[in-house]
Amino acid sequence: MKLHELQPAEGSRKERKRIGRGIGSGNGKTAGRGHKGQNARSGGGVRPGFEGGQNPLYRRVPKRGFNNRFRKEYAIVNIEELNSFAAGTEVTPEFLLEQGIVKNPLSGIKVLGNGEIKVQLTVKASKFSQSAVEKIQAAGGKTEVI
Repeated sequence: MKLHELQPAEGSRKERKRIGRGIGSGNGKTAGRGHKGQNARSGGGVRPGFEGGQNPLYRRVPKRGFNNRFRKEYAIVNIEELNSFAAGTEVTPEFLLEQGIVKNPLSGIKVLGNGEIKVQLTVKASKFSQSAVEKIQAAGGKTEVI
């Protein structure tokens, strides 16, 4: 394949519909807008959500919920995932990103105590669950909140 042979995928490009271009086009005269009325005029039509004066759905349905702007979401790592590292390794958020264990660190990393840890590690994270701290220390490792 050469540059001059490149073409868009079949069916991905569409010709623009040219309305109001004579009777033979099938879209002449009223240009597909019908005869008179609000929708036939330029700028005509109703706003999104308008139901002809009836109370619209978005006003009939009660308001629910709350989004806290200050909420912090943590990426979660279970201690069983840390077994793949060599003993004595310093596990930091950057290291976990580099290794592909964490894809998106969000507001930080929280280490949870799911599974068993058999390796002595120094783990640095934003938050730890109580069981994770106990298990890491029982394996001879250290935890550090950053």
